[in-house]
Order: sequence, then structure tokens, then C-alpha cells
Amino acid sequence: MSQKPGIVVTGASGRMGQMLIRQILDGGTFELVGALERPGHDWVGRDIGDAMGGMALGLLVADDPLEAFAKARAVIDFTTPAATLSFAALAAQARLVHVIGTTGMTAEDLASLKPASSHATIIRAGNMSLGVNLLTKITQLVAAALDEDFDIEVVERHHNQKVDAPSGTALMLGEAAAQGRGTSLQQVADRGRDGITGARKRGDIGFAAIRGGDIVGEHEVIFAGQGERIVLGHVASDRALFARGALKAAAWGLDKKPGEYDMLDVLGL
Repeated sequence: MSQKPGIVVTGASGRMGQMLIRQILDGGTFELVGALERPGHDWVGRDIGDAMGGMALGLLVADDPLEAFAKARAVIDFTTPAATLSFAALAAQARLVHVIGTTGMTAEDLASLKPASSHATIIRAGNMSLGVNLLTKITQLVAAALDEDFDIEVVERHHNQKVDAPSGTALMLGEAAAQGRGTSLQQVADRGRDGITGARKRGDIGFAAIRGGDIVGEHEVIFAGQGERIVLGHVASDRALFARGALKAAAWGLDKKPGEYDMLDVLGL
């Protein structure tokens, strides 16, 4: 019997789900004890290894999280906001580490997530990469150092299959910039420009989303002043970096008390 802590991957058929499973199987920290998909998905009931195009692993894809969570110490969740809230309630009951990489969550979704943190160790981030989280911290510091004579624009680029915009990472960067200026992103975000929009409002934080091809993820934060621009950026070329970050977060959370954490906590920043 394995002595490794058990871990569950939700959304097993997705890009991130499959990448996470491969990283778990190649690593030495966790034992994969559950691979979940939504009811009715054609992977349900199939061996996860076979479904991913490899050798059978003796673990069937399931659509019932209760049984899988009972065997686990942690769950990694890159799904949809509605699914994440459902998983959060069950993870809290099982006292799990719940690593959330789901994007597109609203303020109401995050408020609904909060009760689960009384019993589960929730680690949530719009992006699990080390580089992006360093960029987030730097963005906050630069925003705090510059006044509103510098306009802030967040530009993000992703593959043509991404379903939400702006990306969770772009919003994370925007939130960091807003915090640096002592305000909330909700008050200053400009997320849509089309037609005769008028001049840019002083102090706003703008967003632009580009979708095309197989772009893994590129983000820039532009501080545009009179006669000069400061451009901070990050380029991801390998989706595995997000999986490695999520697994690092899950391992970090194993001995932490219930509560809400992010990747800056994991990285000691």
C-alpha cells in the first residue's frame, strides 16, 4: 500500500486535467486516487490511462466525487465556477487541501467559496506559475510607486479554445495594480471598449484579450505615461509549469490549517 498522500484531479479529460495526471504519475509526492468528470461524459467508467491514450492504470474515471474524496488528502480543480463551488463544499466535508485554478469566478462565487475555508485548506490562484506570481507582486509595487499620470493596461493572449476573458491571470494582475493604488479593481476596471467610447478615464485599469492558435499564455502590464512606458511581462511556453505549480501548492497545503491562501503564500511572498 502506498504511503504517498492521495490526490484527486477534477476535469480529468481537459488539457490541464491530463497534464496534472501526467505530472502526478511522473512525480513522487502524491498517489493519484481519483480522476473525475461530469456525469454523462464519455470518459466516465474508462480506465484513465487508456482514456489518455496510454497503458491502463487500474483507475477508472468517475463522476461521483464523494468516493474519490474519501481516499484523498488533496484535490486539484481546474473546472468551471459552478463545479468548483460544488467540489468546495465536499472538500470541506472531507477536510481536504483544495487547490483551485478555475478562472471566471465572480465576486459572488468567491463569497460563496468562503464558508468552505473554515474546514478545507483552499489555495486559489488565477495562475499557478512562479513567474506570474512574481509578476503580480512586482505589478503591485510599480503601481504603488507611480501615480495616475501613468495609465495601466493589462494585455493577455491565449489559445483559441479558451472560454473566458479576461483571463484569471489578467484579473489577478489588475487586482494587484489596483491594490498598489489603494483601490479595488471593481471600481476602476475597464473591460470593454467598442465604438465611440470617449477618452480614457484617468485612473482606470484597462484590459485587452487576444485569442488565437495554440498560445499557452502571455501577459503584459503596461504603465503608459507621457513620453515613456514601463512594460512588465510573462510568457508561458509549456502548460506543464501550471501543473507543477498546482502540485507544489497541494504539497505545501498538507500541513496548513484550514483557510484561504494563494500562490504568494505558497512561495513565501
